[in-house]
Amino acid sequence: MAVSSMRKRSFVKDDQSANGSVLLGYARVSKGDEQNNRLQATALRAAGCRRLFEEVASGGRWDRPELHRMLDHLREGDTVVVWKLDRLSRSLKDVLHIMERIAQAGAGFLSITENIDTSTPAGRMMMQMIGSFAEFERAMIRERTSAGIAAARAEGRVGGRRKKLDAAKRREIAESVITGRKSGAEMARLYNVSQPTVSRIVAQHRMVSP
Repeated sequence: MAVSSMRKRSFVKDDQSANGSVLLGYARVSKGDEQNNRLQATALRAAGCRRLFEEVASGGRWDRPELHRMLDHLREGDTVVVWKLDRLSRSLKDVLHIMERIAQAGAGFLSITENIDTSTPAGRMMMQMIGSFAEFERAMIRERTSAGIAAARAEGRVGGRRKKLDAAKRREIAESVITGRKSGAEMARLYNVSQPTVSRIVAQHRMVSP
């Protein structure tokens, strides 16, 4: 950062650098914290941030309005600045997604405390690693989904919920109700199904039985 950016100055909301890029600061504290955003905001302004997005929200939540407002404001050449990496999120999955959004916008990233700066070779390498982790996560999700579909097809289930009752249980329900050994309500409680389900099973059994 330029030395001049470290000087105290009044905060200008939409000021820009000579090439049109902007340092966008993001500050967050969790609800119920004794601290507030003042310490983070001071550090972000000292780092040269021209605009701050501040909010009070849990780091585990994805639906944070100021975070999304900042991501929507990103333009190529801008830089997202945080006081500490966990201010973005306490979820590794969300951090990966946010960093990927930043990279897709052609923007940079700077964490003051951890000294992570994507304008340096080490920082750019980190962004590449994050992109690789994000792609790996997507591949694993696709693989698990495909495996689940294949297992369902192997069991004769194309989709929908798996039936609770197999053929033997359905026959036991129908015969118990038809012979009067048990009532429909009793069989519903026994097999943890609704009474309309028991009624359908009994009706189907009567249709196929001689």
